[in-house]
Amino acid sequence: MITHIQKHPMLVMVVGIIGVSLSAIFVRFSQAPSAMTAAYRLVWTVLLMTPAVFGKKEVRKELRQIRKKTAFLSGLSGFFLAIHFALWFESLQHTSVASSTTIVCTEVIWVSLGFWLFLKGKIPRLAVIAIAITLAGSVLIAFSDSSSDSQLYGDCLALLAALAAAVYMLIGRVVREKTSTTVYTYLAYSVCAGVLVILCLVQGMNPIKYGWSGVIVGLLLAVFSTLLGHSIFSWGLKFFSPSFVSASKLCEPVVAALLAVPLFGEYPSLLALLGGGMILGGVYWYSRIERKTASQ
Repeated sequence: MITHIQKHPMLVMVVGIIGVSLSAIFVRFSQAPSAMTAAYRLVWTVLLMTPAVFGKKEVRKELRQIRKKTAFLSGLSGFFLAIHFALWFESLQHTSVASSTTIVCTEVIWVSLGFWLFLKGKIPRLAVIAIAITLAGSVLIAFSDSSSDSQLYGDCLALLAALAAAVYMLIGRVVREKTSTTVYTYLAYSVCAGVLVILCLVQGMNPIKYGWSGVIVGLLLAVFSTLLGHSIFSWGLKFFSPSFVSASKLCEPVVAALLAVPLFGEYPSLLALLGGGMILGGVYWYSRIERKTASQ
């Protein structure tokens, strides 16, 4: 089985693309509030990861020897990840799947700007043009949804979710220099789950009140969107170039938008399609420029 998978890695990548693309669709089917749906996802993710984490001697050793600063930064990263999920899941209740998922894809642009501002990184001149195109696309989507206050509000939430995800990624970049992926993600996911649970409790949410839909959706998100989604992209780096993996992630809003047509009857306007195309094109172009610069 493993040999067959290694001979056909592209099939596995397709599973990963479908997995992350289902994220927005699953959220729409949840009857629970957005924060609670997000909490279910992260709690399930941590529960599913725990046996694998503590089942490895080297991981247990690393956890015992982890520095306080590293633990703090991992927790801070998890806090911003919680903000990302809470905002993005809520945005899907107000705007279209196509608009929300496409705007969230601008995360990589905000990561680059943060890297330049706070980590003294450099942005190539051509990359500045790619960033400008991406931002222009976001403005077009917002303009196409401006006739509805609810949709515009959802677009703004998606943009804030992308910013929160960028902070999560930037902190993770610092932590990952001396920490394994397994330990870092487990700590970040654990804190993320805890923050979301506290957020639900503060708002007086009762998990029993909303039935099993949120629990089931959370499990589906953990399995398909996290373990069979983002984890597969990480696995794919063994067989494909980082540029190809980055480009594969851009299929998420396209697939999600196509699924939203028959499921929710959401047909994007021509202006939204143009804006979405500009965002995806700008992000893809930026990814190519960044990888080319890194290889020089």
